[in-house]
Amino acid sequence: MTTRRKFLTTAGLAGAATFAAPNIIRAQAPIKWRLQTYSGAPLGAHVIKPQIEAFNKAANGEMEIELFYADQLVPTGELFRALQNGTLDAVQSDDATMASPADVAAFGGYFPFSTRYSLDLPVLFERYGLNEIWKSAYDEIEGVEWLGAGAWDPLHIFTKDKAIRSIEDMRGLRVFGVPTAGRFLSRYGLIPVTVPWEDVEVALQTGELDGVAWCGFTEAYEVGWADICKYGLLNNVTGAWCGSYFANSESWAKVPPHLQELFKITMDQSHYYRQVWYWGGEADLRVNGDKLELTTIPAQEWETVVKDAESFWEELASENERAAKVVEIFKKYQKVMEKAGVPYRYG
Repeated sequence: MTTRRKFLTTAGLAGAATFAAPNIIRAQAPIKWRLQTYSGAPLGAHVIKPQIEAFNKAANGEMEIELFYADQLVPTGELFRALQNGTLDAVQSDDATMASPADVAAFGGYFPFSTRYSLDLPVLFERYGLNEIWKSAYDEIEGVEWLGAGAWDPLHIFTKDKAIRSIEDMRGLRVFGVPTAGRFLSRYGLIPVTVPWEDVEVALQTGELDGVAWCGFTEAYEVGWADICKYGLLNNVTGAWCGSYFANSESWAKVPPHLQELFKITMDQSHYYRQVWYWGGEADLRVNGDKLELTTIPAQEWETVVKDAESFWEELASENERAAKVVEIFKKYQKVMEKAGVPYRYG
């Protein structure tokens, strides 16, 4: 018994010595990202803020993304360069607005008459090969990772003082808008004007701008432009804006796989949120909105604009081989939708 007690005492002391000074495991500092969106704060509250808040919560302290709105850190036209050089870790924008050098950049934003509905765009990416084309385009550009695209709202024209009821009424109007659509609409005398997003409201009030060709009814009401503009043209130039998420390559490589997957999941959550928000908003505000007088260019006259888009498509297709592939996909998709008929296409 004496020997046993001595053994237990010795063992206890040894155990105490063993556990007295445990190794201290220090928590790794969270990964910090700075992400800037193309949108101002009122719009960003819907198009990206819910996603970033969801990601930060689900990342459980392992990673934190700080969100910046249009022009807060860098001008919108310098987003791509800032992303590439690491000033920003991530960007949400369309390719054209952020001045991407990719040979598919012109298809970002609003590509005239490429879609009828917002659901067309994700189908084109997921089922018709645009995912692979965009990935291959950005794989050729050092320092930037393309993470995926989603749909936003249709493109309408809103004007402050002059109603548009014919193609000729567009002539001479100075409008804030996205690059590719502006390039197309300039055929009809519309003058695209670039100003910082936050300055659009003041530019409308001072007369520097006559209107906007940037968004649909949901945004026009949400950000306050419908309070200044008097008229909304019901004819839309395309059914959905094409926006993407991008990351700096080095920043993305430092994110562990489970957090990369989490970011992509919350991207999809954001795409879904926007589909519902815009789709419901467009219909409701055209019917129940009381801030804009709705105008229409007669169908027969508007059909000439739709027809003109064919030559615009060919113009872009001639610029490079990858652009030609994108245009061929749009043509193929259009034929399928027209043959499918209701509910995919009405007339």
